[in-house]
Amino acid sequence: PVVADTEMLGTPDPELSATMGFSGFGKKARTFDLEAMFEQTRRTAVERSRKVLEAREREKEDQTEKEFRIPCTDSSSSASSARAVASTLTERETASSESEDSSDEELTGPAMHSQSSAKVPSEDNDDDDDEFIGPPLPPGFKDSDDDNDYDTEEEDNNPVKKIPDSHEITLQHGTKTVSALGLDPSGARLITGGYDYDVKFWDFAGMDASLQAFRSLQPCECHQIKSLQYSSTGDVILVVSGNSQAKVLDRDGFPVMECIKGDQYIVDMTNTKGHTAMLNSGCWHPKIKEEFLTCSNDGTVRTWDVNNEKKHKSVFKPRSVQGKRVIPTTCTYSRDGKLIAAGCQDGSIQIWDRNMTVHTKFHCRQAHASGTDTSCLTFSYDGTVLASRGGDDTLKIWDIRQFKKPLNSVDGLPSFFPMTDCCFSPDDKILVTGTSVKKGGGSGKLFFFYRETFQKLYEIEVTDASVVRCLWHPKLNQIMVGTGNGLAKVYYDPVKSQRGAKLCVVKTKRKERQAETLTQDYIITPHALPMFREPRQRSTRKQLEKDRLDPLKSHKPEPPVAGAGRGGRVGTHGVTLSSYIVKNIALDKTDDSNPREAILRHAKEAEENPYWVAPAYAK
Repeated sequence: PVVADTEMLGTPDPELSATMGFSGFGKKARTFDLEAMFEQTRRTAVERSRKVLEAREREKEDQTEKEFRIPCTDSSSSASSARAVASTLTERETASSESEDSSDEELTGPAMHSQSSAKVPSEDNDDDDDEFIGPPLPPGFKDSDDDNDYDTEEEDNNPVKKIPDSHEITLQHGTKTVSALGLDPSGARLITGGYDYDVKFWDFAGMDASLQAFRSLQPCECHQIKSLQYSSTGDVILVVSGNSQAKVLDRDGFPVMECIKGDQYIVDMTNTKGHTAMLNSGCWHPKIKEEFLTCSNDGTVRTWDVNNEKKHKSVFKPRSVQGKRVIPTTCTYSRDGKLIAAGCQDGSIQIWDRNMTVHTKFHCRQAHASGTDTSCLTFSYDGTVLASRGGDDTLKIWDIRQFKKPLNSVDGLPSFFPMTDCCFSPDDKILVTGTSVKKGGGSGKLFFFYRETFQKLYEIEVTDASVVRCLWHPKLNQIMVGTGNGLAKVYYDPVKSQRGAKLCVVKTKRKERQAETLTQDYIITPHALPMFREPRQRSTRKQLEKDRLDPLKSHKPEPPVAGAGRGGRVGTHGVTLSSYIVKNIALDKTDDSNPREAILRHAKEAEENPYWVAPAYAK
């Protein structure tokens, strides 16, 4: 391993070497004995580790002594422990060093641990003698002042202040319940679906302050929309409606695929290719963008692939305690997509491993009251906790590893809809749900609960109808709410929220163009015969000015007579024939009060100009 000297083959011209910068060519290379260097380094390292061990033992002895004595700053022990720490810090650097002189130089000063344990009391003793009496504080201890700082920090991080509800906008979906809401992952587009069969698309960046949807369609003819959700990439939308076939649309609402309908005459649901009864809910896989999940009144939960509409991927069959078929009313994936959870009509929550369709991995039989529809299941963002919204007016939170009883629950939250939602806040500390009200029974509210304690933090009175859907988008930090009277409300805070509703409220409404005076299109035909030639088109403005000067054309038409006659005209009661005759009779002003005078009025004329009687008797 000795590096050999490099000998020159020939010595170059000194002038040339000076100009070209080769002045070092004549010297011999230095020799390095690598083995000796390694041996030197090894020795240094061994010596260093021995010193460290000795220092540690010494420190332990000091510590045991200190436990039985009132603490005092012992210079020798602190110096030795300092040496120990310093030596551990510099061990790696010194091991690779070449000379022994440099390795003997050590850091001087108090040790890290003894610094925190011995220094704090001494400082505080200077300030306040009564504060510290007794053995030294453990290394992880926080000073009381630090605790106060922590409390003020907690006040700043008050969870209620994180709720973005200072402003709101209202999107008018229709007049019937908004039963489905979906936001794409980027938060640029909102879709709403309702009991009026419509799905409406709202583009925050394209909307102005008039808040009009840019597209409305009925993807499932006359079936109520149960659920809408964008896939994890945001390029397709899952539409679950009241029929047995889920649909997938692209971003603009054009159909991509429709699931197949199963054969309703087959008893075993595993052998049918699709659902045979009304769907209840559906959602996308959080990681695999082509896979989605649906559950139905045929008692199955099925997974599907967008690229294969002819058959489901797998079937999960929830079972009651007796092993009988039970209807799943809601279903969801866990955040990592490995588990599938379903809430059933017998009050149970059943969870399967996505790859094992037969037996449940976790289940809770009496999660909610039997015979009620569990309307929503949702996993927290950290994936450890499951929240369930029951048709028995409760909201519960579960740790699926200890699934026998809920971590927390709250009741008295009425729900009349099979899709009443609950969702977690983006920081995972708050749980949100809405309540239902009967017509004229007050306001539907949005409740915010603290996840750890289930203490009610806050409530928002939304509108005088039920609150059905709620959605708190993590990127926008805005809360979308679907209500029972056809509104979709968006709550936001100009400071805490991003984009979304903030984009469209700042745009002014576009002015509607004034309808121009309708004029007949003028066709120019220069070579037409005189009889077909049209007079040359003049500008309408000049023509209108001329008409204004003409007393006949600018004469205001008589207004219709209302009530009794006015201005010499008789008021007509309607436009019937009888009213016309009555009017005309009234126009006859002859006075027939004396019949003899009326006859004799014609006597003189008859005498002078006989026409009727006299000519007959003339002969």
